[in-house]
Amino acid sequence: MKNTDVRTRMAPSPTGDMHVGSMGVLLKNYAFAKKNGGKFILRIEDTDKEREVPGAIGRIQDIITAYGLDWDEGPGKGGAYGPYIQSERMQLYTDMANDLIKKGKAYYCTCSRERLETLRDSQRAAKVPPKYDKFCRDRQDEVSREIAAGKDYVIRLKTPDNQDVTFTDLLRGKITFNTASIDDQVLLKSDGYPTYHLAVVVDDHSMNISHIMRGEEWISSTPKHVLLYHAFEWDMPVFAHMPIYLNPDGKGKMSKRKGTVSAQSFLDRGYLPEALLNFFMILGWAHPEEKEILTLDEYIQHFDPKDVSSKSVVFDLKKLDWINGMYIRQLSLSELETKIAPFVPNTFPTEMVSGVLPLIHERLEKLSDFEELTTFFIGDIEIPTDLLLKKSTASDVAQQLEQTITGLEESTDWTIESIETVIRSLQEKHNWKRNQYFMMIRVATTGKKATPPLFETMQLIGKPGILERLRTALQNCN
Repeated sequence: MKNTDVRTRMAPSPTGDMHVGSMGVLLKNYAFAKKNGGKFILRIEDTDKEREVPGAIGRIQDIITAYGLDWDEGPGKGGAYGPYIQSERMQLYTDMANDLIKKGKAYYCTCSRERLETLRDSQRAAKVPPKYDKFCRDRQDEVSREIAAGKDYVIRLKTPDNQDVTFTDLLRGKITFNTASIDDQVLLKSDGYPTYHLAVVVDDHSMNISHIMRGEEWISSTPKHVLLYHAFEWDMPVFAHMPIYLNPDGKGKMSKRKGTVSAQSFLDRGYLPEALLNFFMILGWAHPEEKEILTLDEYIQHFDPKDVSSKSVVFDLKKLDWINGMYIRQLSLSELETKIAPFVPNTFPTEMVSGVLPLIHERLEKLSDFEELTTFFIGDIEIPTDLLLKKSTASDVAQQLEQTITGLEESTDWTIESIETVIRSLQEKHNWKRNQYFMMIRVATTGKKATPPLFETMQLIGKPGILERLRTALQNCN
């Protein structure tokens, strides 16, 4: 296959926000196409009109670009194989289904919903897998008369009896199913809409998709698609089924029950799109040099779907936090100020942001951490007495606080250097235990035992605020 022949696709349904797992698969399709000088296609599968969410198509496009990715052909861009929205391709599916009828590879079925439900109930009672009993398959003359009389119908595929269906998966090798376990699947529904199985095969073929990379949950559907390729006498694409993401606790497929899973929600929580892409890159795949921080260009250069592990991978939030923190620290302060702006509370003084960022830059794991790391800079704080008096007595701490208040009050300016001079001089003069004294001052002025650098923090809070907090802490000792 020539490099220019590589064509991959992502085909989301506009039934809600894009799952973070889908974004991971999209990245693989995008990277493989770019590596091989091919095309990445975005197709919208909107034939399930009952579940379609208004505005979802636009949100799908927006989230892809928000992650820094794009498509070569698809909605908004056009291309030689459009339209790229399934509801605009309805005639093609009808024609293809009728073509299979003419070839004797499909048939009309007029079974009512009630009959099918009764059939399924009896099969379940007999503890056999629910499956269509091919009632209409050999009564097509009668079915034709029923249709002529106005009865609703569907078109079903004639699944060969007791045949092995084999396909090769890039991750797992050869996979074989027997048709005894495969239903005479519906291709065209009674409302004229195609089923997913017909539409996806017709679209992938007509758009010259060379490699189909999708989640492993589609493995069980692939034999149905293989049968359709055989029925149409079309060449099959290359299949690669990617492992699913497991919940952070490792139990089960990543789902809404265990937390927010939409690709947008991670951006809303303060993760950088570049960091998220990097995280997706190393989930189940390793760089040849085992590098964990990768640019998109590096990933494109080295990625090959056959190198992806076939095992499901845990969506490790601690690892994601670490990667995101690495990317945040690579930002300049001006870049950080721009990106963090949506996460700064309205109550936080705008003029203080640029001063705070250098103090918390190294401690940020997510942009949304800003509020937690800066709450003590403004307003009232709660001073925990147990931490204030840790490793000392109330009377000793009261003495330390009185001396500190006096020293800071007498300081003529309020710079980092002058604050440090007062604090260190008092500690040395009175031979106070350094760790105890400095921790006590930190707790008294911030209410926390872990903060950005102490003297820089005190300078930014301001002299009136610091003195007020120290006096409050002193009252707590009495």
